[in-house]
Amino acid sequence: MATRGNDEEAQQQQQQALLTLKSLDGDDEMTPIQKAISQTFMSASHLAKLLPTGTVLAFQLLSPIFTNSGNCLAVNRLMTAYLIVLCALSCLFLSFSDSFRDEKGNVRYGFATFRGLWVIDGTAQLPPDRAMQYKIKFIDFIHAFASISVFAAVALFDQNVVSCFYPIPSEETKQVLTCLPVGIGFFSSMLFVTFPTTRHGIGFPLSPN
Repeated sequence: MATRGNDEEAQQQQQQALLTLKSLDGDDEMTPIQKAISQTFMSASHLAKLLPTGTVLAFQLLSPIFTNSGNCLAVNRLMTAYLIVLCALSCLFLSFSDSFRDEKGNVRYGFATFRGLWVIDGTAQLPPDRAMQYKIKFIDFIHAFASISVFAAVALFDQNVVSCFYPIPSEETKQVLTCLPVGIGFFSSMLFVTFPTTRHGIGFPLSPN
């Protein structure tokens, strides 16, 4: 009986070892597209910081309604196109927003200008020397471009949007719709990692300071 128990235990260990080897082999056999997708999702936290939370939530909420769950008429395509453009413009403008804490510790929002920070939330104003620290820089335009690019990838990942504009896609179109969002997300994440943002604008995570 003891010998039989030892044999069963040895078989279980061998099966576990085989499963582990298969798992490792599966990782090595990943296609280039799968590897790119894996790398893109590893940078998901960086991509999330590039997009205003409210804009993404609004798009995800309105997209099924405007596209009629992918069953689009001409008017649905027009409304969906307007929705995508408005959300993209929102990502663009909100990339230039920033925040600070006033003397009472309340968070105040504003938009960066070439002369400093234009405060739009409340009556608190920054001293001129401190306001100049928030002025527009070249890196802000890089973040704005990356933000629009990431939103384009999010829109292309939305099956309702794809079904609306491409109800019967060809094989070439399917390949483009599969690879293009992955490529956009990957290169945009590289831009964010290379040029990290220091702004904490509207819809973005707040700074503890």
